Order: sequence, then structure tokens, then C-alpha cells
Amino acid sequence: MWRGETPADGALRFKEGGPETAEQWPALWKGIARMHGALPPAPAAPDPWALLRKGEDDRLVRAPGSRDSDAHPRFDTPVPAGGYSWWYVDALSDDGRHGLTVIAFIGSVFSPYFKRSGRGNPLDHCALNVALYGPNGRWTMTERPSHAVHAEADQFAIGPSSVRWAGDCLVIDIEELDKRILNPFRRRVAGRIRVWPEMLNTEAFALDPAGKHVWHCLAPRARIAVEMESPGLSWQGSAYIDSNRGSESLEEGFRVWHWSRAHLGKDVAVFYEGKRRDGSTFASALRFDSAGVPHEAELPPIAPLPNTGWQMERVTRADRGLARVRRTWEDSPFYTRSTLHARLYGEPVVAMQETLSLDRFCNPVVQQLIPHRMPRAR
Repeated sequence: MWRGETPADGALRFKEGGPETAEQWPALWKGIARMHGALPPAPAAPDPWALLRKGEDDRLVRAPGSRDSDAHPRFDTPVPAGGYSWWYVDALSDDGRHGLTVIAFIGSVFSPYFKRSGRGNPLDHCALNVALYGPNGRWTMTERPSHAVHAEADQFAIGPSSVRWAGDCLVIDIEELDKRILNPFRRRVAGRIRVWPEMLNTEAFALDPAGKHVWHCLAPRARIAVEMESPGLSWQGSAYIDSNRGSESLEEGFRVWHWSRAHLGKDVAVFYEGKRRDGSTFASALRFDSAGVPHEAELPPIAPLPNTGWQMERVTRADRGLARVRRTWEDSPFYTRSTLHARLYGEPVVAMQETLSLDRFCNPVVQQLIPHRMPRAR
């Protein structure tokens, strides 16, 4: 714009040496021209997040029936041939230095041994995955056959380890050995973890229209006490408990999913989305109130995240589509887990996020790598 010209003059002069029609003008010039009457007002702007929300009309639906009226884990629920059940805990220490996940599997969904067996007997392929993140971290997941497994309503023993519901607390007793690629020395992983739910939820949700895959957020918010003998660790923090079950393998049902959860002021937000094997998509936002009751919430925009070291593509949900990776705890060829900094519904949060690619899991090269991290006990 030349000195002495008005914005409209400048816009019109630009038009003379530029695009032939006003609609071909750059957006900035069109905006200036409209402000000064050189162009008619713009039509109503579309939703700026519409593209990010595309294909999200397939929401999770409540599954028929809950596990029990008290919402605590039930370890004796029958698992059909070809199916699976797992119980999941994640946690972060109050000082932010430590994190963990513990997953107890019947029909270990990532087991190459279970896959090769035809998945006829889920109870013959059970495992306790313990991942301790931060200083003195450990990772272990040894698969056990049926003669080393015992499941009752309130207790699930997997070899020398066990998970049990003790009235108002989930108690996890761990006696395992870790496994590292290219390292023959296995370190002991032993200790006790106790998790006290601060809220309990009785509602389960189906991840597919046929209800072959069901997710149940048991305790959206909890407190945890970690007392590990080996490695020597002791800390307390915030935690979360959920469970999944299915009547077919994960890779039969899904291609990819993204999940995240965050503790808000008094509520808990959980986002679950992905693409099913048939190409359909799903995406839901749930807010659990202080009593643990789930309510459907507005989905925030998609927030892209940087690829992991294995070039896993991952996304989450956040206000204005902005989130930052605080730390990537787990980085594998087909699975990643991270903590994030973000804002959700106007509140700053630290969120736990995971991405699972079942297409990558099925890759023959990945199938050859998995036994080096997940041995099977004889």
C-alpha cells in the first residue's frame, strides 16, 4: 500500500495488477476490501473444525449389562474361544518423575503364541504386563499356560503374580523377571501395588456395532501406592483403571485406535476413537462426574502429535487442536504411550495417551520381534 492510500484503495490497486476477479484475491486483501465496502460481506464462515470432526458421527454406545453393580473387576467372567479380557491400570507419581502401567491378560492379545495357536483357548495364554517408567524403570510380560493360571471372582493368579480385589482396593502382587532385546540377563521385578478408586462406574461401552469389543472404565480416578522391592521404588500418585473384553481378536476388529484420559477439576475426560477393520470410524468423548457417572461430551478438535521414533502416527484431542508431548513412555513398532500437556474444556491438564496400530502388529517382521520382549513360560 502506498502512502496516502486507504486500505480499500490499496486493495483495488492490487486488483488491477493481480487476479482478474475479487474471488481470486488473497484472503487478506479480500478481508481488507470487505471492511471498507469494496466487496460485499462474506458468506457465513463454516465451522473451522468441521474437517477435523469429519466421520465422527459413529459414537460409542452403552453395552447391554454391566459386570456387576459395584463396578469392581470380575476375573472369572468367561472368555470365549478367539476372545480376550484384560484389566488395565495406569498411574503418574505426584512429583511427575515416575509412571506405570499394569495389564493382566486372559487371551494375551499381543501374543504371537496365542495367534499361532488359533486362539482356541484364551486361558492357556495369560500374562501380566508390568511397565515401570522413570528412574530404575523395568518392563516385563511373560506369558503363562493354563496350569499356571487361576481365575476367581475377586482374584486372578498368573504364575507367581496376582491381581485381586480386596474390598475397596485393587492389590497387585508382582514376582516377575524382565526381558530385554539382545540382553540375556533377566532382572527381578517384584513388589506390591495398591490402587484405591475415588469413583466407580458401572456402565460399559461397545466399540463396534455388533458388540464384539467392549470397554469398561471401572475407576476413572484413583489413588495409587507403589512399593517395589526390586527395583527399589516407593511412590504415590494418581491412577486410572479400566477393562476391555472381546469375542474376536483385536486385529479382526480394528486397524488403529487412539485413546486418552485426563483428570480435570472434579471430572475425568476420556477420548476413544479409531478405525475399524471394515473401514468405519468411531470417536467419542466422555466426562465422568464426581460420582463416576459417564456423560457424553463435545469432542474437542483433533490435536496432531509428532511421530514416535518408530514413526508411529498419533493424535489426541485438545482445545484449539493443540497439545504437546510431555514424555513418551512407550515406543514400540505398533504401540505407543505418552503423557501430554494440553487444555481440555478450558482447564490445563496432563493427559495419558496411547495409540495402537493393528496393521503394524500384523506385519511379519513385527511378529518376529515380539517374542524377544514377550517370552512364554514352559
